[in-house]
Amino acid sequence: MRRKSVVDTLREIRLLSELDDGEIAVVEKNCRWKTYGASEQIIDQHSDSNDIFFVVSGRVRVVNYSLLGREITFDDLEPGGHFGELAAIDGLPRSASVMALEEARIASLPSDQFQRMILSHPKIALKLMKHLAYLVRTSTLRIMDLSTLGANNRVHADLLSLARKVTKDDMTAVIQPIPVHSDVASRVSTTRETVARVMSDLARKGIVERQKDALVVKDLERLEDMVEDVRGE
Repeated sequence: MRRKSVVDTLREIRLLSELDDGEIAVVEKNCRWKTYGASEQIIDQHSDSNDIFFVVSGRVRVVNYSLLGREITFDDLEPGGHFGELAAIDGLPRSASVMALEEARIASLPSDQFQRMILSHPKIALKLMKHLAYLVRTSTLRIMDLSTLGANNRVHADLLSLARKVTKDDMTAVIQPIPVHSDVASRVSTTRETVARVMSDLARKGIVERQKDALVVKDLERLEDMVEDVRGE
């Protein structure tokens, strides 16, 4: 029964979805499993480890830190996601740190096993390439936003990105849980005070509404126009 549970769990990893149960069982056998507590570091930037990691349960955050210790958030990953593929591919030191946002169950696969898997499964290799292409595109957009947009506009753009993931047909979006101001500030390189001020302004304009356990974007089209106008789209 335990074996079936583990196989079923790895089946939820999107990168591995092309594998059959027998192939997933092989991956599981080669993985190391560990549960991390909230705020516990999983990998450290510049570490020379080169495993790839699969998020089985919980949520993790990919971050870097400035010389002054300021946290810069790159991404939050949920169950089904993976991280660490760059070092697993090229063997170079890690480019970012990863920490658990809540208790998280993580499976790690050594780089040699990972490389053999992608060489023998072209569909996984293609899925990995598409993922890396997505990272390049989103990183390019983020660099442009940081270089050309003011802090207020960067908050708008971040909120729009969150809203587009949960957009409803009536052009509204319900974001749950409510975005934490410090998290938004970390993603767009500004302060919590700036984020709070921008959110209050959007609420006064009727674009967003804070409810008990969610932030409702009531006028997604208007928010899109605000972002596209300053981006020149």
